[in-house]
Amino acid sequence: MKALLALAVAFLVLPPGASAATDVYIGISPGQEAPKTALALAKFLPERPDSPEDLAMAESFRDVVRADLMYSRYFDIKEDPLSPANLDSSPESLAYWKALAGQLITGKVEDTGTVWTFTARLHDLNTGAVVDKFYRGEKRAMRRAAHIFSDEIIQRLTGHAGIAHSKLAFANNSSGSKEIYLIDYDGENLTRLTSDNSINLLPRWSQDASKIYYTTYRWGNPDMFEIDLKAGKIRPFTTIQGLNIPGGLSPDGLTMVMTLSRGKDPNIYSLDVASRELTKLLKDFGVSSSPTWSPDGKQVAFVSDRSGNPQIYILDMATGNTRRLTRMNWCDSPSWSASGDGIVFSGRETPRESLNIFITDLTGSQIRRLTDKAGSNEDPSWSPDGRFVAFTSTRRGRREIFMMDADGSAPHPLVDLPGQSYTPNWSP
Repeated sequence: MKALLALAVAFLVLPPGASAATDVYIGISPGQEAPKTALALAKFLPERPDSPEDLAMAESFRDVVRADLMYSRYFDIKEDPLSPANLDSSPESLAYWKALAGQLITGKVEDTGTVWTFTARLHDLNTGAVVDKFYRGEKRAMRRAAHIFSDEIIQRLTGHAGIAHSKLAFANNSSGSKEIYLIDYDGENLTRLTSDNSINLLPRWSQDASKIYYTTYRWGNPDMFEIDLKAGKIRPFTTIQGLNIPGGLSPDGLTMVMTLSRGKDPNIYSLDVASRELTKLLKDFGVSSSPTWSPDGKQVAFVSDRSGNPQIYILDMATGNTRRLTRMNWCDSPSWSASGDGIVFSGRETPRESLNIFITDLTGSQIRRLTDKAGSNEDPSWSPDGRFVAFTSTRRGRREIFMMDADGSAPHPLVDLPGQSYTPNWSP
């Protein structure tokens, strides 16, 4: 179910002089664009100069890395396919690139048919230090290796974790039933995970991204099932009579927060994963659902119609105290940012308007609309770095997965998939 990738990573610091076309959507908020770091990207070379297979694979690796680095918004990519640095790492070649950027990426690739090798190098053109990375894997793992390398570059040069290796889980009905799918953050490697011939919705990731929990009517009742991506197995997780809807695992992975109905109005519960002990978290809150953990595991945001229309509330897990966060006509599907200072949600301000995506601070006093006059927009989910939001939108006629910057700029469809898509959830 999940491609296995064997990675051998070598770190090597060498003294100075030692040898060793994808669509990209850029969102710019006027007056707020952060300065980008100049980063040179040379042509990746075939390990065997006369091998067309090596050349084609080298170009594929470079295309993925280039798109990842551009999408990160951190870098001003400098590239010149005719530059001398594409041929060797001589002092003259490195001097050529030093005039353009402080860092240079080069790479070599070999494709043996069943296994490829990717040797990448990051040159610090100011100090002469070099970092080497070596990857090996099967054909199906090529993109994952390129994403991992891109994220290592981002982490090393910016100090921030990259999201190129992240994925999204979502539901889609193109097969005639709602099934759970998996896709890379850039819209590639679409994989269907379930074949239940039923209604499957609301996937949620484990903290280590090894499991996905979702609600399914496979056995008639809306049960919660678990997909073990490493083992390639799907098994029941909770099968309590009534709704079993995952909200997500706590940051320590020990507690699932979820929506259960148990023959009554839906309410928010916590489940101890080890002991399977259930705890009802709310009293006198009417219909409550859509819980989401804060990054520190101390609070849970949720939706309740206690005031009449659905609004977002925050529950303090230590004290049990709750406070209301929104005062709109309708609110749903909150998702807490990785930084912990914002919650994105779908909602509407007046009864006649379509649902849109909003973001609020934790006081509820600063609410900003991220989508407007572009169909119905729902089910937002933060990227792991808090810089992007995935959501569903009907702006092109059918319900599709879209992505945008956290300021609402650069909205674009993730993948052109038939049918209707629902409830995306971004992996850690």
